[in-house]
Amino acid sequence: MTTTSGVVPTGRDEASDWKNTILAGLANYIDAGSIVAGSAALSLWVAEYGLSNDLVGIIGAFGPNAISAGIGAFVGGRLCDRLGRKKIYQYDMLFYAFGMLWLVFAMNAWMIVVGFFLVGLAVGADIPASWSLIAETAPQGKRGAHSGVAQVLWYLGPVVVLLMFLVLSPLGLLGARIVFAHLAILAVALTFLRSRMNESQRWLEAQEEEASATVAAPKAGLKDLFTPRYLGAMSFLAGMYVFWNLWAGTNGFFFPYILRTVGNQSQAMAVGIQALSFLIGMLTIWQVFMRLSDRVNQRLLFIASAVIQVIGMALLAIFPLTLPIALIHVFLMAFGQGFGAQCFFQLWSAEMFPTLLRSTAQGVMFAVVRIALGIFSFFVPALTSTGFTTLAWILTGFLAISGLIGGIWAPRNEGKSLDELEARMEA
Repeated sequence: MTTTSGVVPTGRDEASDWKNTILAGLANYIDAGSIVAGSAALSLWVAEYGLSNDLVGIIGAFGPNAISAGIGAFVGGRLCDRLGRKKIYQYDMLFYAFGMLWLVFAMNAWMIVVGFFLVGLAVGADIPASWSLIAETAPQGKRGAHSGVAQVLWYLGPVVVLLMFLVLSPLGLLGARIVFAHLAILAVALTFLRSRMNESQRWLEAQEEEASATVAAPKAGLKDLFTPRYLGAMSFLAGMYVFWNLWAGTNGFFFPYILRTVGNQSQAMAVGIQALSFLIGMLTIWQVFMRLSDRVNQRLLFIASAVIQVIGMALLAIFPLTLPIALIHVFLMAFGQGFGAQCFFQLWSAEMFPTLLRSTAQGVMFAVVRIALGIFSFFVPALTSTGFTTLAWILTGFLAISGLIGGIWAPRNEGKSLDELEARMEA
């Protein structure tokens, strides 16, 4: 007996399922790792090269945290649905390593901008490929758990990077170059490890079904996303995630910078506080999101996360940025993030679109989110220089809007298979 793609089916190997999820999810490790490595190195670059506030904004706006990742996701997502998940997520790691080498050997500001832009294109292309693959290959009833692994890896990247910065801080800028080199080496290794992975069976079968359809039958294209069937889902997901990401992206890239310039903390303390936040987030993903998202009311989980994060961010708007306030803020934000917008965006964006539009939709939405963050990043250094309170209230408002959108329109997909969800879309 064979499947429609001609592949002989075999029994599920749980260890292999987790291995494939980890290899696909390592895109999150290098994505977040490159963002946080840049944030930790930012103050060193400012001191070494005399970067202005405007140039700091440009580096943040065009890096893997924002615009270049959006462009990469838009292009890579569409190619993923047409050419396959494996082709994209395997070879873009070589492109990532090439971009990272620019940061390893950067001798001036323009090399930093070029390196970040190239790295952003690569991680942006990899995100829809890996997220789609994880959802399509996860066992029944464990899609949330497998998606959570990718989010744990998203947090692990910053933890490793920040701990490396702590250890290498006496080396100054050389330490930053070593951190960037470790990300480049990992990307090359990941290229070889992913070469042994199989293509998504669900994508192969969807491709065959489309190919065997009548000539008159239209192929799934970008324009299909902007029909009423999918436009509502895209609007909900992009709206919920863009406002959360405006907070997350600003916090992730600029928090060490803010701690040093506004909170008067040392480089080691700033890096240590942020590493603590990611460790807390990893524990929360493991103990809350991975255990509950496949079984309990997803909307209630999302709302609880949103409330916790709004309270945590409001602390910085109301009270002076002292070390105790920073620690309480870090705990609340990290705990809430572990089962909030980032995790659910990955999960829901894979569930609310059919196979041949899944990566395209994720790429389009990711592009909107990251480009919006890039535009906002231009203004963050200027806002922090005039007083952090204003920025803190703006970020609190972003979290409140994201929570409101998610609380009203969040789906209830727990326990449903992708086949059930696609049948509902067709109906």
